[in-house]
Amino acid sequence: MATRKILDSRLGSTSLTTSRGNDKKTDGDKMSTDYLFHASAGDKLSPAGVASAILEYMAEAPEREYKITLGSDSAGLADKRADFVTAIVVHRVGNGGRYFWRRIFNGAKYHTLRDRMYHEVLLSLDVAHIFLSEAGNLDLPKFGFEIHVDIGENGPTSDMINELTGMIRANNFVAKTKPDSYAASKIADRHTK
Repeated sequence: MATRKILDSRLGSTSLTTSRGNDKKTDGDKMSTDYLFHASAGDKLSPAGVASAILEYMAEAPEREYKITLGSDSAGLADKRADFVTAIVVHRVGNGGRYFWRRIFNGAKYHTLRDRMYHEVLLSLDVAHIFLSEAGNLDLPKFGFEIHVDIGENGPTSDMINELTGMIRANNFVAKTKPDSYAASKIADRHTK
């Protein structure tokens, strides 16, 4: 999986922290803590657990239309490091939804906004591949799938729209930007603060 290799080479073998910063680990332990998502009830779920929770949610109203969206956002820190959050959202179209989120602090420095935005997209692509692999093991009803990017026509990220959405489309995913990128610009953003 090319996206994972790019992401893994970017992370190198640095020490990573997740959640509230108290779960230190190395790349070898990546699935144990990096891929644990917070649920609204306070549970921490693996990607397989998230897929199962989404299946349960969809089973409550199988006749409804569903959309699963995924997006990442980050908050730059004073020392050029960044706090990244990725959200997986299941939207029961016309009737609310649920979401799951995880926090990553990898200790790397991001000297430009472009560096951070690229890393947000790489994190989203990595999680998308892992989540869809797990979801493929379940009998989920038909659903739409999109990756949301926290960029828009206005502001400092406007010149990156084509390249970042192109990365997502090159991985055969639908890309959404502001104002339609709620998984990144609203939900993930809420947890970067």
